[in-house]
Amino acid sequence: MELGLVGLGKMGGNMRERIRRAGHTVFGYDRNPDVADVHSLEELVGKLRGPRVVWVMVPAGEPTQSTIDQLAELLEPGDVVVDGGNSRWTDDERHAEELAAKGIGFVDCGVSGGVWGLENGYALMYGGDKENVAKVQPVFDALKPEGDFGSVHAGKVGAGHFAKMVHNGIEYAMMQAYAEGWELLEKVDSVTDVREVFRSWQEGTVIRSWLLDLAVNALDDDEHLDKLRGYAQDSGEGRWTVEAAIDHAVPLPAITASLFARFASRQEDSPQMKMIAALRNQFGGHAVEKK
Repeated sequence: MELGLVGLGKMGGNMRERIRRAGHTVFGYDRNPDVADVHSLEELVGKLRGPRVVWVMVPAGEPTQSTIDQLAELLEPGDVVVDGGNSRWTDDERHAEELAAKGIGFVDCGVSGGVWGLENGYALMYGGDKENVAKVQPVFDALKPEGDFGSVHAGKVGAGHFAKMVHNGIEYAMMQAYAEGWELLEKVDSVTDVREVFRSWQEGTVIRSWLLDLAVNALDDDEHLDKLRGYAQDSGEGRWTVEAAIDHAVPLPAITASLFARFASRQEDSPQMKMIAALRNQFGGHAVEKK
């Protein structure tokens, strides 16, 4: 099939290559002309035969909204737009409604795989009507990992991004658990080779995972992570997961704590810890450290 792909960054560029390797035709558009096949959305749409499928792979929020608004004016009834970025699921319903008014279908797709996806495939979670999903299915099949799993029609519009959001929330908690265990191992004198302890967990243990493998890779590059600053950004999905949990009264203590731990990483000198130190000094005479 033919596909228009908007956004050729770290994910989109590799996705274009993987889809082409499966024998499909991809016309890619990016604001960077050095990586683009076409140089405008108008040219992109003009290259495709109907019914057209255009996959949007740009940052969530205004960039996605602006791209979909432009495509709404360029596409025709029967065409389909796929949002494969990390959009909030609540935006999907609005996008689907806006496009449906013009007879254009909409599918939201959560994509996981990062920089490894070109070779390993991408885990895909998508939502939308069956007829719209069917028009995109050859691309889903090209992108997914080999085998029976790694791709799911999760439900109605919004289900794909909601599933990906929860996936990322779980990822937050798993990474936090590995990080806490690593710090504790590094702290004690009796453990003399933390990296090899982590490596030993890669086989035969219940905590083995791809994240553990990546942790070992990182320790091979920098055994004590001395080259890194203890600062971790968040891209939004963790916050949205916690907000959804509040809306639905679902307890998520591990995921919530892992999100707050990232916030703590951005404080050079924690105001909260100042108050805790002051209180411990007041009620128990515990020592405080002065600047």
